[in-house]
Amino acid sequence: MKRHTRFLLVLLFLAVHGSMALAHDVAVPAAADGGRMKVLVFSGAAYYRHPDIPGINRWLVLLGHENGFDADITESPKDLMPQVLAKYDVLLLNNANELDKIIPEAQRQSVEAWFASGRKGVVGLHAALVHQTNWPWLNQLGGCDFNSDSDFSKAKVTVDPAAKEHPAVKGQPAEFWIEADWTNHDRCVTGLPGFQVLLRVDESTYTPVRDYFKTRGGRPMGADHPIAWTHEPAGGGRFFYTEFGHDLRSLSTPFVRRHVLEGIRWAAAKKAAK
Repeated sequence: MKRHTRFLLVLLFLAVHGSMALAHDVAVPAAADGGRMKVLVFSGAAYYRHPDIPGINRWLVLLGHENGFDADITESPKDLMPQVLAKYDVLLLNNANELDKIIPEAQRQSVEAWFASGRKGVVGLHAALVHQTNWPWLNQLGGCDFNSDSDFSKAKVTVDPAAKEHPAVKGQPAEFWIEADWTNHDRCVTGLPGFQVLLRVDESTYTPVRDYFKTRGGRPMGADHPIAWTHEPAGGGRFFYTEFGHDLRSLSTPFVRRHVLEGIRWAAAKKAAK
């Protein structure tokens, strides 16, 4: 009887210890298997935390589940170290802003080295280019930073004619109307080396600067207002950015869902869906 009790106690210890280990390691995924695309979603934010971040994280996990890739969620800088990042094809920044305040220098250098290693991609949703000037590499990768934004508004969007075959916009009409929270950037990326604009928003169809920013230096961008673009720097890697992703309202539309999916695939150098 004593032996039986002792055996049960050992099993209980192993079960508890094992479950604790799994809980501790949940943010560190298994190695990529069989070429299946793996995306690490980082959603930490130091400037402003969008309320929909948890919902968008879930949306991204489901998007991967339904389209053949794995999306793992983290807000721990430890998951940006080389031994973890090496398992991923794409680092997706879900409204992750002012990252120099929450990601130590060692992990930022790790991200830079990982991106330059080849066939790696960074995807930025909405606020991923907000207050990143103190991380010069990310600021240069994105091409601009935040100035102000609009209220959630319906506006006319146009596809850049030179980009109409890009998988993130292919098949979309040359112009269309859609609702989103539109960001004004401090610089226009049109014409920058290695950049390709995919979409622009027509500022004449909505109010580009909301009241909060009108007394805080908020400025519209004018006739050339890119809202989605790519960057392929000479040093390697692919970057995809879209202003969509403030919340689930625009992400849940058929166009934006496909737009983000194909942006992720493109960043990972994966073939677009047929």
